[in-house]
Amino acid sequence: MPRKLAVASPARAARLADVAKAAGVSQGTVSNVFNRPQLVRDEVRERVRNIAQQLGYAGPDPRGRLLRAGKVNAIGVATVERLSHFFEDPYARVLMTGITHAADANGVGISLISAQSEEELAWNVRSALVDGLILFCLEGADRLIAMARERQLPFVALAFGHRDGSIPAVGVDDVAGARGVAEHLVRLGHRRFAIIGLHLVEGGAGRATREKIDATFYTVTRDRIAGYLEAIAAAGVDPGSVPVFETRNDTPTVEAAMEEIFAAPEPPTAILAQSDRAAFVALDWLRRHGLRVPEDVSVVGYDGVPESATSEPPLTTVAQPIAEIGKTAVEMILNPPAATGRVALPTRLILRKSTAAPPRA
Repeated sequence: MPRKLAVASPARAARLADVAKAAGVSQGTVSNVFNRPQLVRDEVRERVRNIAQQLGYAGPDPRGRLLRAGKVNAIGVATVERLSHFFEDPYARVLMTGITHAADANGVGISLISAQSEEELAWNVRSALVDGLILFCLEGADRLIAMARERQLPFVALAFGHRDGSIPAVGVDDVAGARGVAEHLVRLGHRRFAIIGLHLVEGGAGRATREKIDATFYTVTRDRIAGYLEAIAAAGVDPGSVPVFETRNDTPTVEAAMEEIFAAPEPPTAILAQSDRAAFVALDWLRRHGLRVPEDVSVVGYDGVPESATSEPPLTTVAQPIAEIGKTAVEMILNPPAATGRVALPTRLILRKSTAAPPRA
């Protein structure tokens, strides 16, 4: 009569040693059945697998093996945004394409890390089985950097979203990129502008004061505003006359900004949007309100996402090498540079049909 196996109690999961004892083989043989089955005779391999199934043993925990080796062969991409942001936002989609292509080329995996609350995010960052962290921190940089430092793993911030220049980061010179597109509008003859910005404070929206702009730690927003205003001031226009609107880079807050901008007695002839996504919302709003682009209003974006070439009209924008930013971040994790610091990649001004000379008075 076959011997009845003792199934592990719910309080303790079956272990490799339990399978070895029940099967009458060494623990090394059981390990080989799951990890190097070609080394084990067919009849022994079948008996061990049957007993393991009866005991509820699924095989060695790969996490233990990876942790003992000191490497898990995966990179985490962490953000304070919802997980859906990686798939919904045009910039994030292109960025993840660059990251995943570089990861594939190097034979490593990617783990997406996000959460709806501070507590959940901290737990997810602390518990992620990764060899390094890419911090997608256009906002929330301080929190993500603090969490990454706590893990004591290599990390790279995307965009220069922190005042500490020693933090490993890869991004673009946002002052120069913004200055270039504003100079383009100035050369066309524009002298009335409005800026549709990104975050200045977390969750903020509405008309922004100069004090709020100067105090922000969201350096991407601050630097792009600075670049726009440098070119505008050089054209003899008072920067204080240019309204700046903080948005959450979404339809409701961008549309609210557009409502206020065009309720003014002398609305602008040019809109400087700090993202292509915000520019697309502005284009839709103008079309619904009977304003032609570029005949009545010129609109520019920032990022250079693929959709900017097919919008109506095609969008003039500051193109970032988005996929290259992702690729560089992966390389900086896998092969940390000798000296930490920032890697700045160039932007490119792409002129399309959303800009033209301002209408005559």
